[in-house]
Amino acid sequence: MSNNLLSYAGWTFLPNLVTGWIQSLYYGITIRAGDPKPQPGTPRYIKHRKRIHIAVIVIYLLYTIYEADYWIRQEGDFYQDLGVPLDVDEKKIKSRFRRLAAVYHPDKAVSPEDHASAEAFFVKLKSAQDVLADSTKRFAYDRFGPDILNWQHVSSIRDYIFVGAQAAVPLYGGSALVMAILSLVGYLQWGRYWRYLTFVCLALVEYHTITRPYWAPFITKLVNPFLTKFTSHPPLLPFQFLGLAHKAVLTIFVALGQLGPLFAPEKPATPSSSGVDEQQLQRFEQLSTSTEVEAGRLLALEMAPVVGDEAGQNDMKGKVREWLVQNTIRADPEVRDAIGRFMQKRRVGAPAGAR
Repeated sequence: MSNNLLSYAGWTFLPNLVTGWIQSLYYGITIRAGDPKPQPGTPRYIKHRKRIHIAVIVIYLLYTIYEADYWIRQEGDFYQDLGVPLDVDEKKIKSRFRRLAAVYHPDKAVSPEDHASAEAFFVKLKSAQDVLADSTKRFAYDRFGPDILNWQHVSSIRDYIFVGAQAAVPLYGGSALVMAILSLVGYLQWGRYWRYLTFVCLALVEYHTITRPYWAPFITKLVNPFLTKFTSHPPLLPFQFLGLAHKAVLTIFVALGQLGPLFAPEKPATPSSSGVDEQQLQRFEQLSTSTEVEAGRLLALEMAPVVGDEAGQNDMKGKVREWLVQNTIRADPEVRDAIGRFMQKRRVGAPAGAR
């Protein structure tokens, strides 16, 4: 349990942390001393970080699945403890136990320390023999693992299936609730449909595995033959396959939550030719509109004394025109230069009295 918590906690900071380290190391190797390195926020820097981040997430995903499989193999199973194949019959199980008991019986231990370890190992062998020699307990062990040793008031296959299904409800119910809450608050949006579909498929696979009197065909005809033929991995029992599938699916969900934003297409920016974005243009338009309205209101306020007096309005318009000519047009430097040049050309060649 603690390993699972540490693994999930690692997803919150390790990918980003390792990505930063690898990117710094990559720039240190590929860029010569003295040459400028891509700065954060630049397109080149963002492209490199995205690629490195994707690689780190995929590698960490594969490592997490390998780690889960490693701990499953370290725990072992009753078949490995007795050294018998998965299809062994009851007679061979009892015969194998008798031979092992003769070798590892606690009474053959010399020192007290050896006696304690030998006694613990003998008890483990005895539990393995008792479970595998009983067809009902063997059915339950293959599907639910060593946890069945702690179950009470169970005697039939139906009882074991009922208790095992009850133990699986918190996993699926809690996971579904967490995914729903994260989806509501805006997380886990990328691949949400496939995430729920995979979760439902996993539940159906587990239901099929624990309720059938035989091992699931995809384990006996697909998974285990592939492992024994192409790898050195021992065959998986149904409960080991389900435990690995739980860890793999939940880890893939976490990885998809981090990979989704990296694969999502970036929204292209649409700046204007002058470098002003849409929001700034809207603000400028609103400001110009309000300024025009305010100027119209002030002009109407100034014209209020001569409203209805046509002669007065004409007189005011003439004075405004004259003011514009005197203070705006003639005051313009270019206009003054043009007038000066014109007057200079006009006086060239004139009589002395006219200059």
